[in-house]
Amino acid sequence: MLAIIGGSSLNELPHVKITRRQVVRTPYGEPSCGLTFGDINGLDVVFLARHGYAHTLQPHEINYRANIWALAEQKVSRIISVGSVGGIRKDLKPGTLVVPDQLIDYTYGRANTFFEGSLQPVRHVDFTDPYTPDARSCILLAARRQGIPVVDGGTYACTQGPRLETAAEIRRLEGDGADMVGMTGMPEAVLARELGVPYATICLVGNYAAGKGENKHHIDIGAATQILDDHMQQVLSILGAICADEFCALSGSAAAVAE
Repeated sequence: MLAIIGGSSLNELPHVKITRRQVVRTPYGEPSCGLTFGDINGLDVVFLARHGYAHTLQPHEINYRANIWALAEQKVSRIISVGSVGGIRKDLKPGTLVVPDQLIDYTYGRANTFFEGSLQPVRHVDFTDPYTPDARSCILLAARRQGIPVVDGGTYACTQGPRLETAAEIRRLEGDGADMVGMTGMPEAVLARELGVPYATICLVGNYAAGKGENKHHIDIGAATQILDDHMQQVLSILGAICADEFCALSGSAAAVAE
């Protein structure tokens, strides 16, 4: 079963054949919303709206641990997340789809690990490559088969939000090597790694970041939202192609929830 986490402009999957919805409780509290189970192109999927069905959870208010734990308990083969970003690199213009291969975490105060508590032994996970290669390959292959252009690779900078960044902050991120900026990529990615769930993300560029392109002095939030709405069908087409691909449907190790 494939897990899909929807971000801004993707609070539901319009083409899924819904079989059931389930309210889930976890040791870390409640997820953003109930899980939606269904079928896309013959593959069982479970969908979770990261910001809640009504899109009311701010990036720093999301219970990332509960979300990832709830999906891992379903023994999903992999998690594909969807998120919106601001483009820092010049070629990442609004409407571009990107599959990042690296990230930098600038968030603070978020519960970002399952490995804590005085009774737990010290544990470390390798996070050299934060996105699972085979999960990324599934996205890229699906995009090619649909004839949808996707940028392969890039560094995602995850900031705290919910405000957008200043132009000076974007210059700092650019100097650090960031190509795009979002608010929800962490700790989502590392929590999936801790539970052994393959994870990758599809990023849709809604706008140039502050101080970049036409946003030198101002970002039009309404225009960015329209861009996301206008290009979300491409994301849905890629998700559908992933579900129809035999390799992506059958490969990937089932998640084992950490004891």
